[in-house]
Amino acid sequence: MEHTFLLKATWNGGRNSDGRIEAGNLRTQISIPAEMGGPGVGTNPDEMLLGAASTCYLITLAAMMERSGLSVQSLTLDSEGIVDVTNNIFTYRRIIHRPRVILAHEASEDDLKKAVLLAEKAESSCMISRAVAGNVELSTEHVIERAI
Repeated sequence: MEHTFLLKATWNGGRNSDGRIEAGNLRTQISIPAEMGGPGVGTNPDEMLLGAASTCYLITLAAMMERSGLSVQSLTLDSEGIVDVTNNIFTYRRIIHRPRVILAHEASEDDLKKAVLLAEKAESSCMISRAVAGNVELSTEHVIERAI
C-alpha cells in the first residue's frame, strides 16, 4: 500500500520574495529566513525539515511507549537543526532531538530503562529519520525521569 501526499506552491518573484504552500492541513507563507539574507516571512525549508523530523520522532516515540505499556505522564521535545554555511553553500548538517519523558511515579527501574531504549530506538524507526539518514547526522539527548 502507498500513501500519496500532495503540495501546491506559489512564488511571488525572485530570491528575496515570498510564496505560499498548501499540503493537507498545512497552509502557510514561505520565504528564505532572515538569518540567511531573506525576508523571513512565514516558514522556510530549514524549519520545515526540522518540523518533519521532530514531529515524526515525537509521534513514533509516543506510539512505541504506548505499545510497551509505559505510563507516560509527560512527553515533550526540543529539537535543534544545524545548518553549515561554507563558501555560500548551505548544508543541513545535524538534527538533535532532546525528548524529556516523565513516567508515572510508580514506574519501575525496568520501565525507566525501557523508556531510554525507546527514546534511542525511535530515531531509527521514524520514516523521516530514515529518509534523511546518511545526509543529515541525527542524534538524541534524552532525559527520562519518574514523576515526583
